[in-house]
Amino acid sequence: MKFDELQSYNEVVEYLNKKKRVKHLLFGNGFSMAYDYTIFSYNALSSFIQNIDDDILKQLFSRLNTKNFELIMQQLDNFIEIADIFTTDSEMTERIKSASEKLQNSLIDAIKSLHPEHVFTIPEEKGKVCTEFLQDYLSNNGCIFSTNYDLLPYWVLMRNDVKNAVDGFGRDLETDLEKSRFVSKDELEYSELRWGRHKDNQNIFYLHGSLPLFDTGIHIVKEEYDNGHYLLENIKARMDKKEYPIFVTAGDAKDKLNHITHNKYLNFCYDKLCQIEGSLIVFGFNFGEYDTHIIDAINKAAHQGKRGGNKLHSVYIGVYSEDDLKHIESIENRFKYKINKYNARTAKIWD
Repeated sequence: MKFDELQSYNEVVEYLNKKKRVKHLLFGNGFSMAYDYTIFSYNALSSFIQNIDDDILKQLFSRLNTKNFELIMQQLDNFIEIADIFTTDSEMTERIKSASEKLQNSLIDAIKSLHPEHVFTIPEEKGKVCTEFLQDYLSNNGCIFSTNYDLLPYWVLMRNDVKNAVDGFGRDLETDLEKSRFVSKDELEYSELRWGRHKDNQNIFYLHGSLPLFDTGIHIVKEEYDNGHYLLENIKARMDKKEYPIFVTAGDAKDKLNHITHNKYLNFCYDKLCQIEGSLIVFGFNFGEYDTHIIDAINKAAHQGKRGGNKLHSVYIGVYSEDDLKHIESIENRFKYKINKYNARTAKIWD
């Protein structure tokens, strides 16, 4: 089949609606590129590592054989603590601290280079169109899976107050239960946004983490706005306190899956993808050579009901060009079921 013969996005949706099939969405960087190709056309959060101007950091990434900036930052923090105990060489300690600060600042620079400054920079009309696009899944018992790190979906869902969007985060009451009976509602104290209590109803899943999500060691928390600061400012403030966003930034599929399975939030999201039923529509995700863990998850979903029960019945992958189409056709044998292709250019996400 040629690219110009592919069915449109609307034709896919109309067919699935007619079949009364539950629809799920998986999107990748193409979602953000559709908003603004000039700033989202490359993944700065991975590529900034290769471009960082520091020989010590480059040697660290090479010696530890990882591009996981979170791991490197934690290692540097550990080195600093150990150096304070075992050496009086203040110059070495300062070099380690300098490397840590440079890595953190480089990450923040990469984040800022990718993002609009804040949610209100996104034109209101674009946000509304995107909300309608996402709402079609959330209002019909579908789930949304993202492999992106950026804030665009977070901003859209927050600004437009999508009632049925559940990312699993909520606040825990921290006022003692006995005391809570004797104080007004305004005096009750609640925790920051923590993941867990709403996970049974969760329908938004960040498979590779996201900028606002942090692992404190005890809780998975979500950073938010306050009265005086934009979200990016609060993210940087957390990093200043040696807390780092949850990212699956690099490595092959095996490395990514290892990272995922060792984080309770990421593992939960991945397991959910393995269990979806109905149909999956893929937009802006090209199933590259390091994405076989995503293919494995979809294969599991397609075969979970082999001996009865529900399962994933169909997958529709959006392609942007003839080359994209050829790529998907070249890897079709990796999927354990028939996949369908559609013209991704016809999906009106932002306008």
